[in-house]
Amino acid sequence: MLETDIIIIGAGPVGLFTVFEAGLLKLRCHLIDSLPQPGGQLTEIYPKKPIYDIPGYPAVDAGELVDKLMEQIAPFKPAFTLGESAVTIDETEDDKFIVTTNRGTKHIAPIVMIAGGLGVFEPRKPPVDNLETFEDHGVEYIIKDPTFYQDKKVVVAGGGDSALDWSIYLVKNNIASELSLVHRRNSFRGHLDSVQQVMDLAAEGKINLITEAEVVGIQGNDHVESVTIKHKKEGEITKEADHFVPLFGLKPSLGPIGDWGLEIEKNAITVNTRDYSTNRPGIYAIGDVNHYEGKLKLILCGFHEGTIAVQSAFARIHPDKKNVLKYTTVNGVNGFE
Repeated sequence: MLETDIIIIGAGPVGLFTVFEAGLLKLRCHLIDSLPQPGGQLTEIYPKKPIYDIPGYPAVDAGELVDKLMEQIAPFKPAFTLGESAVTIDETEDDKFIVTTNRGTKHIAPIVMIAGGLGVFEPRKPPVDNLETFEDHGVEYIIKDPTFYQDKKVVVAGGGDSALDWSIYLVKNNIASELSLVHRRNSFRGHLDSVQQVMDLAAEGKINLITEAEVVGIQGNDHVESVTIKHKKEGEITKEADHFVPLFGLKPSLGPIGDWGLEIEKNAITVNTRDYSTNRPGIYAIGDVNHYEGKLKLILCGFHEGTIAVQSAFARIHPDKKNVLKYTTVNGVNGFE
């Protein structure tokens, strides 16, 4: 059995930064993640996507942010169980938790922090009859490596931040030879700045913006060759394409964690904002996996939640010790031997 001070479920950016905050308090961490590498969705889905709201970074690629977080926590020597999912949790007589994975790996600690992001997720797919036939043959639901689309004709569908940001990225970096953005409405759900950039690029003829329309069919032999777009006013049109990328977001699910006796609201774990604890003492939920009034699903907010939760965890692990906040600007960062 693997023993530690804090079991962190989820090795995304929030889980990783929590290791740093725990390390400052001399608390050891063990992270569990179903993905084969740290970084969560940033590594798996958005490694080349720029992030603009990390303090001190006007823009930072998601993959680079993960690399920097790994460098930041290295002095505290976190342990990882990767490629395995947390399935069950049992409480011992001495108020510790045993978390067991789908492969039977057991971990024990007095504190569990759930930093599982959106949890188990799958892409939302448009209702196109032969869509799955072309999966991995020109239909992709996420963009991992934008250079994959170099000199290709790409049709992106969606009206949220991912659809907007990737359309901008593929055009501004001269990757796609032709890019069309299809959205069923005239208005978009993304950030206003991204919407304006798309409008400007469309006015310049660099993005073929098709609103009030949906992709309803795909044609090709073994690979996407064209798509059929149904326009509200103009009817059906056929557009040549090498790739069709519907970016409609993800359908989140808590998976087995939803059966751990935690209070759930809106498919997220309800927490007390005093310390981001759940209804089960010793279990915390931080990052996108939690819910409270005024919640913002931002990495920045997750960093804050993890920091506060660690302070509470220290008090629970060491009830007789008084923790005096020590600023890193004064004391530096002292790792583990």
